[in-house]
Amino acid sequence: MFGRFTDEARQAVNAAQGEARRLRAPRIEPVHLLLALSAEPGRAGRLLRDAGIDHDRLQAAVVRSGPLDADALAAVGIDLDQVRAATEAAFGPGALDRGRPRATGPIFFADASRQALAQTVGLVGRRHLGRIDAGHVLFGVLAVADPLVGRLLQQLGTDPDSLREGAAGTDAA
Repeated sequence: MFGRFTDEARQAVNAAQGEARRLRAPRIEPVHLLLALSAEPGRAGRLLRDAGIDHDRLQAAVVRSGPLDADALAAVGIDLDQVRAATEAAFGPGALDRGRPRATGPIFFADASRQALAQTVGLVGRRHLGRIDAGHVLFGVLAVADPLVGRLLQQLGTDPDSLREGAAGTDAA
């Protein structure tokens, strides 16, 4: 499947495993693909940076969202940011994440990430393009409408639909 991927697209997909591992996730989710794409220098990275999404800012938002669902906690009157701040003040940075085990061995793609890659391949096939660049992978990530990805992009002031339209473009410059 990865034979048509450009080097930068292949590296971004591989880097998603590192992002998942660093965040102690059990699977590679669309948000890990998005993090990896935000760090790449090519078209996807440029599209994200032009939209105000750089890797450090996105990573901070992902860490803030944490393994706990901020929206679900807010619905019962708990402010996750306040809990995180109080916990880190008492026990140090990253205290809420310390108990999560680190994955060893390969980390596999979650269903939504596999769907994102399928969307990527589908877009390139429909447009009869020869190569799959990182921008096309970004399109696939945005096409699956992962709730966490959508929420993070909106929190960071970016419209996922507009970004997806830019990512679908054929300019590979």
